[in-house]
Amino acid sequence: MAALPDREKLLRNFSRCANWEEKYLYIIELGQRLALPDKDKYRPENLIQGCQSQVWIDMRLDADGLMQLKGDSDAAIVKGLIAIVFILFDRMMPRDIVEFDVRQWFEKMALTSHLTPSRSQGLEAMIRAIRTKALQLTSGA
Repeated sequence: MAALPDREKLLRNFSRCANWEEKYLYIIELGQRLALPDKDKYRPENLIQGCQSQVWIDMRLDADGLMQLKGDSDAAIVKGLIAIVFILFDRMMPRDIVEFDVRQWFEKMALTSHLTPSRSQGLEAMIRAIRTKALQLTSGA
């Protein structure tokens, strides 16, 4: 399985797509590259509320204090959106995740303007859940 690209490469690859059909195919491809959670992580507490599709995100800190994210969805496009969010938050400390503005990246990709309202809401729910968990980890909760 190919690794996910870094932020800059994501942006370059996205801009190389000729149209939105190609961009959707690229998003789906990114979703196929996701590192999936272990089977025991498909629990209610890892299910993201506010997504029309089923979305599970397992969040934990590694030995260096960096947030480790693994996720899955039952919808191919949503799985790709999870991959994009994970790329944007890659190798970050929890406090950096709380402060990081993903919207500027979405604007550079013109991503949210091409998503259905329910997918946009689901994307926001994923980001909110990750930031909430990151905030809990920074406060020691």
